[in-house]
Order: sequence, then C-alpha cells, then structure tokens
Amino acid sequence: MMKLQTIVCSTRPGRIGPQIGKWFNEFALQQSGFTAELVDIADYHLPVYDEPNHPRQQDYQHEHTRKWSEKIDQGDAYVFVLPEYNFCPPPAFFNALNFIYNEWNYKPCGFVSYGGVSGGLRSAQLAKQLVTALKMMPIPEGVLVQMPWNKLDDDSHFKAEAPHESSATDMLKELHRWAAALKAMRQ
Repeated sequence: MMKLQTIVCSTRPGRIGPQIGKWFNEFALQQSGFTAELVDIADYHLPVYDEPNHPRQQDYQHEHTRKWSEKIDQGDAYVFVLPEYNFCPPPAFFNALNFIYNEWNYKPCGFVSYGGVSGGLRSAQLAKQLVTALKMMPIPEGVLVQMPWNKLDDDSHFKAEAPHESSATDMLKELHRWAAALKAMRQ
C-alpha cells in the first residue's frame, strides 16, 4: 500500500497547524487507499539550509538532514498543511523542501491551506510553483480552511465542516491516482 505523509509546515509557537494536520491525517486513514503518517517539520529542527553539497548529490553532512531525507523518502504522496504568512508559505516550508531533492521527485502533493478569509489560498498557489522545481506534481484539488481559530473546540481539536471533508475526499482520490501513476517513474 502506498504511503501518504501529511506534513505540518508551520514551526512557530502557538501554531494551529498540528491540530489541522491531525484531523487531515486521521481523515486520510479512514477515507483513502493510503497508509497515512503525520510528519511535523518542527520535530526535525532544521536550521536554515546548511549542507555544503547540492541536495541532488545526497551527500548529506548533517544528522538532521539524513533524518529528514529518510523520513521523506518513505512517502509516495504528500499533503502539506500550510498557513499563509504575508500571502506566502512559511519559511520553514521553503527550507524543508530545499534541504533535499531526489526524495521529492515524481511524487504528487496536495495542500490543506489555512489562514484568514482567503483560507491560505495564496500561500498554496506560491507553494505549487516551488514543488514543480522539485519534480513534484501539485494537484489542483485542495482544502481551504478559513479562520481556523474559529473551528477549534474547547480541547483545541480542529472540527472540520462538510466542505473540508468533501474537498479532502476529492483531493485524496486524485492524490491516489497520481501516486499510482508516478510510481513507475520512481522505479
């Protein structure tokens, strides 16, 4: 079975990405043909890019890069849980992508974006440009979460609404199609 990694992209204190990521990962486990795993960029403590060699060479000098590489290499598809900071993805997202290269190649990705009234849409659109440079296939389907702070219960769990679940279902189906099709290119 193919593996989907749901990647929480914000690393700032007070973030709500982990709650949204946990919801999506659990939803994916129930709704898709993937095994699913929640990955949090913050757990890898990646400094600003510090490898002396080009990532394409995979000659990693630092343990944090080797651990990141090993984790991401396990995925067949990715969903980035992405906030919007000043109309852009967070710096941790760019940095985490740039640490490695081959591990991302020929894999599809989708976005669960969140933010104010735009639901993080501008962030996701910019992110799609970057992932194509890593030979990833960003799919058009996505999940937008507007004003996510209003969708947390008393225990700070994210409470998805019908549009989130419908969008997530469509995105997961499409991710599975692309992951199956691109698998041949990775072998």
